[in-house]
Formats: sequence, structure tokens, C-alpha cells
Amino acid sequence: MHDKILILDFGSQVTQLIARRVREAHVYCEIHPNDVSDDFIQSFAPKGIILSGSHASTYEDHQLRAPQAVWDLGVPVLGICYGMQTMAVQLGGEVSWSDHREFGYAEVRAHGHTKLLDGIADFTTPEGHGMLKVWMSHGDKVTKLPEGFKLMASTPSCPIAGMANEEKHYYAVQFHPEVTHTVQGHAMLMRFVRDISGCAGDWIMGDYIAEAVARIREQVGDEEVILGLSGGVDSSVAAALIHRAIGDQLTCVFVDHGLLRLNEGQMVMDMFAGRLHAKVVHVQAQDQFMGHLQGVTDPEQKRKIIGREFVEVFQAEAQKLKGQNTSQGSNKGAKWLAQGTIYPDVVESGGTKGKKATIKSHHNVGGLPETLGLKLLEPLRELFKDEVRELGVALGLPADMVYRHPFPGPGLGVRVLGEVKPEYVSLLQRADAIFIEELRKTIDPATGKSWYDLTSQAFTVFLPVKSVGVMGDGRTYEYVVSLRAVETSDFMTADSAELPYSLLKKVSSRIINEVRGINRVAYDVSSKPPATIEWE
Repeated sequence: MHDKILILDFGSQVTQLIARRVREAHVYCEIHPNDVSDDFIQSFAPKGIILSGSHASTYEDHQLRAPQAVWDLGVPVLGICYGMQTMAVQLGGEVSWSDHREFGYAEVRAHGHTKLLDGIADFTTPEGHGMLKVWMSHGDKVTKLPEGFKLMASTPSCPIAGMANEEKHYYAVQFHPEVTHTVQGHAMLMRFVRDISGCAGDWIMGDYIAEAVARIREQVGDEEVILGLSGGVDSSVAAALIHRAIGDQLTCVFVDHGLLRLNEGQMVMDMFAGRLHAKVVHVQAQDQFMGHLQGVTDPEQKRKIIGREFVEVFQAEAQKLKGQNTSQGSNKGAKWLAQGTIYPDVVESGGTKGKKATIKSHHNVGGLPETLGLKLLEPLRELFKDEVRELGVALGLPADMVYRHPFPGPGLGVRVLGEVKPEYVSLLQRADAIFIEELRKTIDPATGKSWYDLTSQAFTVFLPVKSVGVMGDGRTYEYVVSLRAVETSDFMTADSAELPYSLLKKVSSRIINEVRGINRVAYDVSSKPPATIEWE
């Protein structure tokens, strides 16, 4: 049993970042709505509790409070932003509206040498005061400390920017240590979960494999499992983990809709059928998908068609497997549907244990569990994306597969602008492969890393327009592609990557010379916002 941290969510948009930082400290944690029951908190048995921020106002929303068990359990508590304010109000302090709101960068002075901040500072003033560079986002502020608390941090406009009751191990900060803008935020959260809460730091992906394998075997027994293998990171890692647990009881269904990257279908088959020796049903459905996409130009309609056809193809294959008898005749085909659901999907869908607070719904394989009558197996539902990648490497999947850039569910169907035609897809596949190859080959001397590793997502977009060009002594009238590469930490905002001009020129030259049908290459320098990362 792992030591655990409980994160109570009051509605902040960055609560997931708290959990990610805690997991980075190799400590297991879960996010649950702030209004879970006292019984739930006691049965969860956390070693420490973190109260998140919120869009709400403490003195206006009197229902948005931490359960009484938070204070009765006797474990350390860390309040962040709104979490600090509700801690103050619930324990006898006061919060009021501030006429000087703080949003963005701030410099906070640390006071009192509390255990949370002791020895943690970004710089020291000439007077000897330890200072922290942090990210603030608040309109209200604590104006009176609860009994037993002392001042821990301040800014000129927020005299109580941090407070602590060290006897009870209660700490609170008005700023956000979970965001990267707070320079020492990782150190603060590490201090709270490892030192103050006493968590062992035993949440390690290499060790997790044995636990997950045992759990899958217990769940599944001798029954059969089917999984829709897309070639993406989540489904690939789920397949490798389940195969490690139950071997030939797993059958993967790989639907090749003709909208994958160059040679990706063969790569997936080589990896899972060849190297892992998993059972894979390879469904060639290119004609079916292209037939339904013919004449369709609206991006949302394309997405719906691709999703619908995938469901139909997968469902047909799943029905075959569900109805099959095994060679021994004892097991009547598949009983389980495996999916690569990961923890952010669970949190955003309100599917965490306890009471739900739905943000948005996620459907990894739309509608299939209900229509097929299969039990659901989701072995990655406790993991964040970076943990899924670590797990994939630990399972023996190649790093270049596990750490690939994100790829849209509809595949190249939304990277071919307008109508999707087979000849357009072919041109795009070859151009994109050249771009990715050169990104991987080109090393940045300052970091020693490839430009593929330095960018968060990079790809090529096919534009359904032609431009005039010259090759040799002749005129050309051919298609245009645009390169796109961005840097981002959360994919909510993104900046275009400042790729070396020499790299862009080489990619352009190779595409124009090697991909007959393309005579112009552009580079998209738009940021998100106002643009999006993908073009459709």
C-alpha cells in the first residue's frame, strides 16, 4: 500500500498541476471534489491533504468549504490560494475583499523560518530577507490569522500571503506553487509531501508494473480481452501492460483507416505482433474511410465521420471476437474491453471516486461498452501522461514510440485541409516524414538535444491550394504545405518554436525535391491563442 496525498478540488483550472507535481515527488495522490464525505476522507487514509484554489470567493460562497474530517484527521494540510482562505475562515480567521487584486508575477517575502519554507528562497535582499518569485491569482485576502497561526509570507499588497500552525502542521500560501511560474514551487510541494507529511516516495513506474499486472490478472481471471489499438501512446502502453499480464488472452484490433503517418501501420504491427508477440487483428479499412470522406470539407464533419467509422469497424471486429469460442471451447470469446483511459480523462469527466464534478466528457471508444455488453478494463486510469510514458519505457517499448509528439484522433484527416483525398494524404505523409526526420537529426548545440525533443508538437499541414514554381527550365503549378512546431508546457497556450533557419531551409529543400507534387513550403509562426496548435 502506497502512502497517499488527498487533493480536494474547489474548482481551480490548475488543480491537475498540483497532482502532477506531487506525483513528480514519487508520491501517489488523487483529486476529489471538495464536498466528499467525512467517511470517504477517513477511509482514503491520506498522509497529508492539499486544498486547491478556486474561482469562487470565500466570503460569498459559504458552501464551498473543506469537510470537517480534514481538520479532525490529524494529518498535515496545505492550503493553496482559495485553500488558504477557506482554512483561515474555517479555523477562526477572517477573509475580506481586496481593493488591490494580484494576478501574475509577484515577489513574496518569507517570514518565521517555518518548516515549509525554511532554506527555500530565490534571492535575499540587502536586509537579509529571503524572497520568493511566485505566481499570484487572487482578489480576496486573509485579513486576520486564525488562533495558533503565525505569519509565513507577505507582499506589500497582501500582508498575509502565507500562514502556518506548526503544532498542527497546517500551512497555507496565497500564491500557486503548482505552476512553473513559481520558481521554488516544486521544492515547496516536495517539502510538504515528503518531509512534513512523511510520504515515502515509493510511487515508481518500474515497481508499478508488478502491482498493475497482479491487479489485471485478478480482474480478468481466465477471460478474454479485446483492445482498440490506435498506435498512440496510451493504447500502446495499455496493450503492452495487459499483454505482460495475460498474454494470449488479449487480442488487439488495429484499424488502419489510411490516415496514419508514413509506415505507421507497419511499425505498429512490427512492434506488437513482431516484437511483443501479441495477437493483433489488422483491419485494412482505408477504402471505407476514404469513401465516406469523399466531398466532405467541414472539419467537424470530418471528425465525426472518422469517429463513426472507427466505431463501426471496431464494433464489427469486436462482435466477431466476442462470439468466438477458444480452441479449447471452454471460454466463449471476449468478455472485456480494454481502453487507454488516463487520469486526466477521469478527473475531467468527473469520474473520480466520491462525488462527481464534471468538467467535460471523454469517450475513448464512443459507446462501445454499452453496445457490446463487455466489462471495462482501464489499467492506466490512475496515471498522468508523463507516467504513462515512463511505464511504456519500463515495459520495453521503444522510446521513440513512447515519447512521440501528440497525434490527433482523426489522424491526418484534420491535417489535410478541406476534402481528404488519397493523393493528398500520400503527399502529406511523405512531407511530414521528412520534417520529423530532420527534427530528430538536428541537434541544438546549446542543449545537446534534438529539435524534435525540444519541441512539444511538430507536424506538416497540407493546403489544398496550388502555387507557381520553377524546376529546371520549366514552370510548375503544385501544392503547398505548412510546417508547424510549437513549444508548450500544458498545451493550453503555445508559442511557435524558433527553429534554426538552416533547418527550415533543409526541410523545405528536401520536401520540394523529394515529394513530387509540392513546390512550396511555409512555416507557421502563430501562437496559441489566438491560433490553435492544429489547423483544424
